[in-house]
Amino acid sequence: MNNEKWELFKRAARGGDFDAPPVALIVDSPWIPGYLSLSTLDYLTVPEVWLDANLRVEREFSEVIFLPGFWAETGMCAEPSAFGCKISLYRDKTPVAHPMISGIEELDRLAVPNPLTDGFMPMILNLYRRLEPRVNDAGHVIKMVAARGPLTVATHLMGVSNFLLGMKLEPAATHRLLRLTVTLVRQWLDAQAAALKEVEAIMVLDDIAGFMSPKDYLEFAHPYLKEVFDAFPNAVRVFHDDTDNVVPFKHLRDLGIHVFNFTHLQPIAKVRELVGPDLCLMGNVPPLDVLTNGTPELVAQSARECVTSHLGKRGLILSAGGGTSPGTPGANIRALVEAAKTL
Repeated sequence: MNNEKWELFKRAARGGDFDAPPVALIVDSPWIPGYLSLSTLDYLTVPEVWLDANLRVEREFSEVIFLPGFWAETGMCAEPSAFGCKISLYRDKTPVAHPMISGIEELDRLAVPNPLTDGFMPMILNLYRRLEPRVNDAGHVIKMVAARGPLTVATHLMGVSNFLLGMKLEPAATHRLLRLTVTLVRQWLDAQAAALKEVEAIMVLDDIAGFMSPKDYLEFAHPYLKEVFDAFPNAVRVFHDDTDNVVPFKHLRDLGIHVFNFTHLQPIAKVRELVGPDLCLMGNVPPLDVLTNGTPELVAQSARECVTSHLGKRGLILSAGGGTSPGTPGANIRALVEAAKTL
């Protein structure tokens, strides 16, 4: 993004009012390489390809705020790779992290990694350091860094089912595991911010918080998510959880976040009621059925419904109800932008 778009996003996050709602999309390796007909492997491993691809989508969609913006990521593999998970890389799809422990009883095998030396993390940091000046020379800035949340990282280490079982059968050990992952998430965000020059925001993506009952959320999710966000008190704080579970919603204000990207499966009016009046909502056009597979007319209709249901443009950023799905066509993104101008 450029400075103008960053100021627009920051203003929306802080509760500013607009004649037309801003449009923002979370984009990363699942969408960008496919949209540009590039090898995912080239996009992830060749710095020139990564830089050119991000500049191309910025030029083509100059009115869209892409988040986090010039994201140097490896699918969901940066954090698990640092712990030592086996990672599979493919030419035409995003990498896959394979769990390294089968149960919570193997916890003693794990230690907090060092983002400066372990897994893909030092390579990502080096790419940021080397290419940020060229991003700046092209008129853009990297204002936001991102990490998978502590629960999501834990499930990459041992699988979702095993993590949820461990939570119920071995709660003390599960807390020890989350102490490892939350420490890494904080340190990883810190390391990225230190490698760059102008970071003012963080984004945490953790869908596993939406897999829990109210009791389990308050015990196993909320304290660890809050620890991450509390570590960055001066940053604009963005949280992504697009699971169809409203349990976390009424606790989001206590997390201290500014922007919430949520599922299209929950009506935006209901979400607003649950999160309160101050949080900026980012959504919630259906990412697959409408933004990817629908027509431009359907995208425009869905955008209108979002604004109408929200009862106003303040505190709303038009977006997908989740990340941008692979295969999303440019015509539908442009339709979202044009629809926003008329609302």
